[in-house]
Amino acid sequence: MARQSAHQTKSNPPKDPKRDPVAAGERDASVNRAASHHYFLLERYECGVVLTGSEVKSIRGGRANIKDAYGLIKDAELWLLNAHIGAYENAGYAGHTPLRTRKLLIHKQELRKLIGQTQQKGLTLIPTRLYFRRGKVKCEIALAKGKQLWDKRETERRKTADKEAREAIVRSRRS
Repeated sequence: MARQSAHQTKSNPPKDPKRDPVAAGERDASVNRAASHHYFLLERYECGVVLTGSEVKSIRGGRANIKDAYGLIKDAELWLLNAHIGAYENAGYAGHTPLRTRKLLIHKQELRKLIGQTQQKGLTLIPTRLYFRRGKVKCEIALAKGKQLWDKRETERRKTADKEAREAIVRSRRS
């Protein structure tokens, strides 16, 4: 009679459990929550960001703020203005200026498309989030149209109505 082997397989543990979720790309480094409140976000694009080493380390540490930032196309290049990346404590003399203008890297076809669309009245480029992908900092930039006050009220009404409907469905399922 053949004897069965008592071979047990181990589940693979995570590669590095101590690694920061921002650096691993599991969580966004910075999110512009006000963007969807103030603008209709039409199209989104993923861009690379040209940064110094101390800026990358500050972003990993969660010291980035893109709430007041916006994108600008100048001389067929895309730039990120007013993005605040706090100083890195251990940078020494090779630190960076927190509010400097940073270049965004995007495909040429997408840039041509953005040039045509931003020349229309009322459209602008708003960064919606900063995140890591394969160790590189990426910026999601959205083509946006500004909301009027009544648009904001309508959006709020719609959100409230949807929330009440979901709650009513949950209540009806319980009883």
